[in-house]
Amino acid sequence: MSTLHFRVADTADIPTLAVLVNSAYRGESSRRGWTTEADILGGQRTDAGELSELIAAPASYILLAEQAGQIIASIHLKQTANQSAYVGMLAVEPGLQQRGTGRALLTHAEQTARQGWQANEISMTVITLRTSLIAYYERLGYQRTGKLQPFPDDPRYGLQKVPGLMLETLTKRF
Repeated sequence: MSTLHFRVADTADIPTLAVLVNSAYRGESSRRGWTTEADILGGQRTDAGELSELIAAPASYILLAEQAGQIIASIHLKQTANQSAYVGMLAVEPGLQQRGTGRALLTHAEQTARQGWQANEISMTVITLRTSLIAYYERLGYQRTGKLQPFPDDPRYGLQKVPGLMLETLTKRF
């Protein structure tokens, strides 16, 4: 694997980001990777409007991993409170998953939160049915909190194929 380079996304990256994130989460292309949600959610995972909002928001970044000049992974990072941060929408090109890229980008996001915001805790939400994904995050030091919330009933984030989807908050302390 060639060297990964990290940078912050800007508005010029939005078309590429939308394709990357949607291909990693939904549809047939997502089935090439292990992180697919295609069996439980249809539709899109994100769109240009949401990505624009995330890039423009204060204390919010979309961090990118590039390899050989190509964007191959992204993650959203935002400051949520004093010494706290949130990560979400981790996406790795499906054909390049299981090579350490997601772990490297998540580690970079954690370091960015610690160094830039002096965060001592980071959280995320994961669909409770995604047990292998939850186990992956637990291996990386995240802990289940038992805090649950319903998956948003908004087609902007996907169309539920399985009724009653729930999100659980996972946290990691530094």
